[in-house]
Amino acid sequence: MKIFKSALTGIAFLALAALVAFFTLMPVLLEQQANKIAGDAGSEPDAVSLALHDTLVIADLHADTTLWSRSLLGHADRGHVDIPRMLEGNIALQMFTTVTKSPKGQNYDTNSAESPDVISLLALAQRWPIETRDSLTARALHQASRLEEAAQSSESFVLVTSKGELASLLAERARGTQIIGGLLGTEGSHALDGKLANIDTLYEAGFRMMSLQHFFDNKLGGSLHGLSNAGLTVFGEQAVDKMVAKGIMIDVSHSSEQVVLDVLARTTVPLIVSHTGLKGHCDSKRNISDNTMRLVAERGGIIGVGFWDAAVCEESVDAIVGALRYGIDTFGLAHIALGSDWDGAITAPIDVANIARLTHGLVRAGFSKREIRAVMGENIVAFFQAHLPD
Repeated sequence: MKIFKSALTGIAFLALAALVAFFTLMPVLLEQQANKIAGDAGSEPDAVSLALHDTLVIADLHADTTLWSRSLLGHADRGHVDIPRMLEGNIALQMFTTVTKSPKGQNYDTNSAESPDVISLLALAQRWPIETRDSLTARALHQASRLEEAAQSSESFVLVTSKGELASLLAERARGTQIIGGLLGTEGSHALDGKLANIDTLYEAGFRMMSLQHFFDNKLGGSLHGLSNAGLTVFGEQAVDKMVAKGIMIDVSHSSEQVVLDVLARTTVPLIVSHTGLKGHCDSKRNISDNTMRLVAERGGIIGVGFWDAAVCEESVDAIVGALRYGIDTFGLAHIALGSDWDGAITAPIDVANIARLTHGLVRAGFSKREIRAVMGENIVAFFQAHLPD
């Protein structure tokens, strides 16, 4: 009997140890595998580049940092973005996007919405609230709450939800205050749980940009990486109409080309492509055609150039520089910006602390100061000044 009890005690101890390891080590290991820094980071910035960098208003259209369990407040030893590293990089504005579902084995060719969802496992490992098990809206709200908590806990970070808040942030920075503005967006509108009313719910929680699709077709329409290549559904049309009415900026970064065309035909608002490459620069399945991208630009839209190999065809700062040059020359200076996809399960050549290396790369490539200021952030600021709610 004593042997039996001892065996049970041993099994219970091992089970407890396994649970502790799952909840403490698994999130760390998953992110270490997902968000890497590797490749050619370019040259160390010289004094001229650093002096210019310190005068820039730097903004980025896409980071998935709220997906991961680590705090934004401390300088992390993994991933790409946190507040100390943003301060080090002189970031003014960062759009944080909430990932709520991703298919197992996701790829740029074809993915099914019925594939096992890897975010469910990550949510379990990170001990998200129980309501996030069955609700994608709850997952988005949970990630939004993490950003809100960071804003409440740090004097260096504020949430931006309106033109007035953006103006206040920029005025503080002009006075020399080290402060960063964060904005909220969705990574796919399956985050609505199929309910138009959740547009209001997310808006009230601070969301000001909503992308329509991610790696799979959803109730709104086809993904660039889904099965159907379809355009907007009836529900998608209703959702787009309501987003426009609410003043929510629409992101088509993972949408099928037909969805992009349908949105352009249905609305008059400028669109965002928050993180992408440019097909003529990098002929990748991740990137929509230059013809469709040109229509986005002609509407007054803004295109965020990504930092990973499937977007720019190399893991290097020079490849990002080349994509930015191509974008300016092809679609016009006012429409090109940064859309890193930091912390989005990518490998990037630089994290946010080292973004001065990109400024240096632009200087070395012969970009004018006007071009550098525009693509490094002023274009995003101008877009938000025009399209955030009052």
